[in-house]
Amino acid sequence: MKRGFSVLLVSCLILTLLAGCGGKAGEGGQAGAQPGAKDGAAASEKLSFSISFSTGGNIYIESSPDINNDKWVLKLEEMTNTDLDIRLMSHKEFDQKMSLMFAGNDIPDVVGNMRGGPTTASMSGSVEAGVFMPLDDLLKEHAPNLMKMVTPEAWEEVSYNGSIYGIPSWLENLSRRATFIRTDLMEKAGIKEAPKTVEEYLDMLRAFKKLGVEHPYQYRENFKYADTFLGAYDVLPFQFMELNGEVVPKFFDVENMTKALQTYKTMYDEGLIPKDFASLSQVDYRRNINSGKSGMWASNGEGLIGFRTKLKEVDPSMKVDIYPSPTGPDGKGGLGLYSSISTTFYINSKVGKEKAIEIIKFLDWMLTEEADMFFSFGIEGENYTTENGKVNYTWPVKKEEVDEAGFRANQLWFVHELTYNKKQTALTEDGQDVVAAFRDVLSNEGRGGITFTANLNSFSKFPDLASTGDTGPKFILDSMVKMIYGKQPISDWPKVLEEYRAKGGNEIIKEATERWKNKENVVDRTR
Repeated sequence: MKRGFSVLLVSCLILTLLAGCGGKAGEGGQAGAQPGAKDGAAASEKLSFSISFSTGGNIYIESSPDINNDKWVLKLEEMTNTDLDIRLMSHKEFDQKMSLMFAGNDIPDVVGNMRGGPTTASMSGSVEAGVFMPLDDLLKEHAPNLMKMVTPEAWEEVSYNGSIYGIPSWLENLSRRATFIRTDLMEKAGIKEAPKTVEEYLDMLRAFKKLGVEHPYQYRENFKYADTFLGAYDVLPFQFMELNGEVVPKFFDVENMTKALQTYKTMYDEGLIPKDFASLSQVDYRRNINSGKSGMWASNGEGLIGFRTKLKEVDPSMKVDIYPSPTGPDGKGGLGLYSSISTTFYINSKVGKEKAIEIIKFLDWMLTEEADMFFSFGIEGENYTTENGKVNYTWPVKKEEVDEAGFRANQLWFVHELTYNKKQTALTEDGQDVVAAFRDVLSNEGRGGITFTANLNSFSKFPDLASTGDTGPKFILDSMVKMIYGKQPISDWPKVLEEYRAKGGNEIIKEATERWKNKENVVDRTR
């Protein structure tokens, strides 16, 4: 969120830098001893600890010659009386780097897992082996902000055998992906009310086509951010459900899967999606949207600000808004729900109790008002000013400035709520529309299912049948594409399922069903 998506970022208070004492109480953040202090007293020496985390693909952090001497890291250390030994892990090679770290037994005091949960593959069985310490008692006693603000669902996802092992960044709203529609095109087409059902949406796309819109519905390969209508029929191919005593992928709902495939084929036949939809990359998807060639698309909700900015550069009359997603036969709709957690931090069991307490206080401080102002805006007088309680923020413009601000507000802000940056978003009218969209639209939609917090072991045995994150299995996606192109009849979907089972799907379904019955590394996000 986590959510989420990243991604582009309410009331605000004056940031006060205090030496040797605790952060202020703020919105949801309680005052407490500054990290590095003993029992609320001024610290005689800094809290020193090592910490690893992913670069997140951020160019600023990946190009830093020495991240431990970065200005933002040094400022964070000054504010919290800490001395951090940061060990970066390449975003692209994260799983490999984590594996090598565990194999070499060179494990820092705190390990950030971008995959989230304690039993994910990237953790290499370390929690089960006792490499990291359970945190329940220490959190209850020393982390009032964390215990108050992190959701029960997020705590559940960072627990193992009934004990909390991780401290997560989390999502309060698991529905982050939204349906975007060009409002100016609706007005030109004379559409006065937003569509609701799948058929009403198709009629709107047909009206866009008549207006000369090149891509009424913007597609992307592998149905990634192109699964709006799969969501309407609740057959997102990377989700599982219970059916006839088995836990199976949702594409086993033959009736609704058939309807969804027919919807996409109709869009293909009528030119409502690009003819080369199966090979359109993320770059193509963004280019078409930002150049004004698209009428409707799916993306993370916080992206509204960026889309409006890009479209106005093309034509000031272009307008885009977030609308409720198309609904299916059950009257519901929406895109796939995210996990409750994103990067999660684990404390090495070899770290002494007193040091672990101070590390927890450090992470708890990140939910105070002081921390929120720093990570959101930077340094007062340099990056922002305040006047009558209002923040005047100097927004980053150049790419290198955006990357730098992104590092401060994302990778360096180890623990916080991730749906969107509430303080930044509240500063502009477009941002306030984002807030309204999450509150009024996205909170009321979204499709979830039975979700495994650690991948099924059978996935590695049958990779073409394995779903990955928000993408369905290759075998299934290939079959869907053939049917949309008309190379295979949609009525053959039951045969596709038979072949899926024969190729190894039965083993996947058996493992999924057993995991569900045993409540082993599984959560139910069904809405």
